[in-house]
Amino acid sequence: MQTDQIKRVAVVGMGVIGAQIAIQTACHGFQVHGFDQLPDAFDKANQFILASMEAQKMEPVTGLERWRQGMEQVRLTAKLPEAVAGADLVIEAVPERLELKREVFAQLDGLAPGHALLASNSSSIPISRIAGATQRPGQCLNLHFYFPALGIHLVDVMGGEATAPATLAAGATWVSSIGCIPIRLKKETFGFCLNRMQHAARREALHMWAEGAVDVQDADRAWMVGIGMPFGLFGMMDQVGLDVVYNVEMSYLHETGDERFRPPEVLKQMIDRGELGCKSGKGFYSYPNPAYKQPGFLSAKKID
Repeated sequence: MQTDQIKRVAVVGMGVIGAQIAIQTACHGFQVHGFDQLPDAFDKANQFILASMEAQKMEPVTGLERWRQGMEQVRLTAKLPEAVAGADLVIEAVPERLELKREVFAQLDGLAPGHALLASNSSSIPISRIAGATQRPGQCLNLHFYFPALGIHLVDVMGGEATAPATLAAGATWVSSIGCIPIRLKKETFGFCLNRMQHAARREALHMWAEGAVDVQDADRAWMVGIGMPFGLFGMMDQVGLDVVYNVEMSYLHETGDERFRPPEVLKQMIDRGELGCKSGKGFYSYPNPAYKQPGFLSAKKID
């Protein structure tokens, strides 16, 4: 498919990231149809996204006014066939479970037009694990978005063994056309680019915390000052969702069989208590006013 043939985009899964993908796309003039099994998913996601912008004092590169216009331009439907009918590109943004993604891709393969590209927004799973559920593996790829609502407008673009070069080219050019930066992976790698780099740091931070070697706030101070980021690794995990973080960590464990990748049990206990981060109001920090956004969080302080 030629990039200029992508006119209509469908996003399947209207959670926090799926909603951002849909809005970012709508902001750049594409027809966007969104589907989720939960009828209020898009509204809840937008409430969270706008609250995050306010809490983080950050905005999308489109600007807040244009972003709000994009929210209104996403066409929602309660029926999956309607969402993907006529689509040139379908992006799956469902929870990070391989079998669920394969099930969704099998459905999309039967519903989407024959020319359509099928992309997964998975944050760790290579498309080769998913594309086999379809009859069009050459038209399948990874398009992994980060958090465009906060200006993190990066997208990992990665193909699998069967992905056609034209599919990758179309995907990367389309990403640029919606105001995002394509990060091209030259070969299939678990965890992609930025996520793989962040994973190493996140894993160490989690285990240092679980072992009692450092507390959450001091670890985040070290990351924010040392790396120059607006929030630390624990604040970032709260943004992603601790349940999502846990599933990603388990994906690495299953991929490698290496027990070093097993997330700490105390993280699982937090999830079991419903402490999922920003979306539940409590994670490593309390929201909507986390400590790392308070005046003086990075100031020198007297140690008693």
